[in-house]
Amino acid sequence: MRESVLWSLIVVFVPFSLVSIGGGPSIFAGIQHQSVEVYHWVTAREFVDLFAIARAAPGPGSMLVTLLGWKVAGWTGAIVATLALFVPSSLLCYAVTKMWNHYRGRHWHTALEEGLAPIGAGLILAGVFAVFRIAGAGIMSWAVAGISAAILAWRPKLNPLILLAGGAVAFAFWHGM
Repeated sequence: MRESVLWSLIVVFVPFSLVSIGGGPSIFAGIQHQSVEVYHWVTAREFVDLFAIARAAPGPGSMLVTLLGWKVAGWTGAIVATLALFVPSSLLCYAVTKMWNHYRGRHWHTALEEGLAPIGAGLILAGVFAVFRIAGAGIMSWAVAGISAAILAWRPKLNPLILLAGGAVAFAFWHGM
């Protein structure tokens, strides 16, 4: 039984590792779907809680996978899930980087780089929608996220901590301090 759970972690997270264009947030929607709806490893509420812990803890937000692995199969699951997510993409990235730099400056190289940017943005947006949906985010959450995204699009060099503080103030006023 334990081997099948560990194998399931590998089967789920290795493909996500290889398609995580835009980083960890780009695969959160798929991870949520697999861990909550397909494999039933955690409930929607547990997923949101683990997501919050992963985002609050230092390190990459994709450490959510480590927490899911731990929840499913203890320390062994945490290690297996983490390695399944980080090792394949790291090896692929290393190999692609070696080749990528060789072809830098060619027209197809530039077109490919520019074409992948909206794909990464779309995947990240899908992750945001998935987390907001299962968290039961209200109108205030959507408004703060939308306004923050618009401000960052308009002023990309603005420190995001300013927006975080503004969101905290908005929520404080919304909930009556």
